[in-house]
Amino acid sequence: MNNDNALAKYDAGPFFCELFGLGGTAPEHTALVRERLSQLDIPSLRRRSKDAIEELYDLGITFTVYSDRDVIDRILPFDVIPRVISPKDWQIIETGVQQRVAALNHFLHDIYHDRKILNDKVVPADLVLGNANYRKEMVGLDVPGGVYVHICGTDIVRDDMGEFRVLEDNARTPSGVSYVIENRHLMLRAFADLTEGIDLRPVDGYGSQLAGALAAVAPKHATNDPGIVLLSPGTFNSAYFEHVFLAREMGVPLVEGRDLVVEKDRVFMKTTGGLVPVHVIYRRIDDAFLDPEVFNPESVLGVPGLMRAYRKGNVNIANAVGTGVADDKAIYAYMPRIIRYYLDEDPILQNVQTNICREEEGLAYTLEHLNELVTKPVGESGGYGVVIGPRATKKELRELRAVLLKKPDNYISQPMINLSVTPTLIGNAVEPRHIDLRPFAVTGDSTWVLPGGLTRVAMKRGSLVVNSSQGGGTKDTWVLG
Repeated sequence: MNNDNALAKYDAGPFFCELFGLGGTAPEHTALVRERLSQLDIPSLRRRSKDAIEELYDLGITFTVYSDRDVIDRILPFDVIPRVISPKDWQIIETGVQQRVAALNHFLHDIYHDRKILNDKVVPADLVLGNANYRKEMVGLDVPGGVYVHICGTDIVRDDMGEFRVLEDNARTPSGVSYVIENRHLMLRAFADLTEGIDLRPVDGYGSQLAGALAAVAPKHATNDPGIVLLSPGTFNSAYFEHVFLAREMGVPLVEGRDLVVEKDRVFMKTTGGLVPVHVIYRRIDDAFLDPEVFNPESVLGVPGLMRAYRKGNVNIANAVGTGVADDKAIYAYMPRIIRYYLDEDPILQNVQTNICREEEGLAYTLEHLNELVTKPVGESGGYGVVIGPRATKKELRELRAVLLKKPDNYISQPMINLSVTPTLIGNAVEPRHIDLRPFAVTGDSTWVLPGGLTRVAMKRGSLVVNSSQGGGTKDTWVLG
């Protein structure tokens, strides 16, 4: 390498690098990308990065940070050096995600019907039935096709040896797919010379795949062209840009609760031309706000009577009500057993070893190794409440110990995984930054996984927290054909 190229001083350190591999043996599938990046210098990378950020502003691609009094809408930090995935690695990810989604749908159907897995004591009954996300309103309700999780975002990391591990399943209202698609558009415009001649699997088909999957699970009485809408909480939601984007990609109306009405247990959309039947609702609203008649009576975001129409089979809701129990961090610990129970298969994608603090053995181990483990509250998302033991102060560990002794049911712990890294443009240098991956799976008649997914980057040096709410950014994810 000459000293003018962007990668000349890059050093991944002891970590597995997505571009350079481990121990100085760079993977063959990244060779062309490495060669082309080495022909660029830092000033040209910075110039293109600046252009890309300005384009994000122009397009209005933002997310909202409610805790920041000074800034409401922010641009999600975008790094212009792509993450590259080989066909072989993608096959592992794709089949592993499909397996988990199948197991999650079996599990959800079972716990809302016969509860065989609970009766067989594979999963503790109180962990499910006492879960804050378990919805008794779903008991006995048969959802079309047995599909509860129509859209799933599975968070995957790579460990020191380059092995994929699942961090969590997002089975409620996973977000971020709009960034996957817009990141690709951005790269194709800003780095046409980098992508030229490289066989990249496309990401543009997500909207049509999702619309097709939702049409496939419409109620039986629906016509050949079922009415599909995307239900949003409105403009003040942190992911509102994505709601607009997805409605456009799917070719369906974007609605708020006030735009829908239930009459005679059927759902209709109000239009200037009268009421239009709605058969499938892709909701981006939490369970608690969906129907004030059943859940939170103060909610103005939902639709009164929606659950009546749902139980009568006159409308389908994606994702199904009550899926939150399946992506609970405590249930996550049992996913290998759940997969074996329903599918009679070993997991293709392994969990990270997890200690369940509600269990005596798990709590004892966690308390004994607090300074070595990552401790997480089971009900939080976005990286909130996570304590990384090796990086915590003595005061933080003391406070965590007190909380664990008081509310052990609310926590799990895991060993700290040194997430894989990838070259990232930071100021005037290219440095390693830790990343994860959220592939998006869409299920109707079958499960399709968007090639690639959302690669999230911990932009701060040494940080393992990739969440956008905690300062993380994103990269384009290239799955090679």
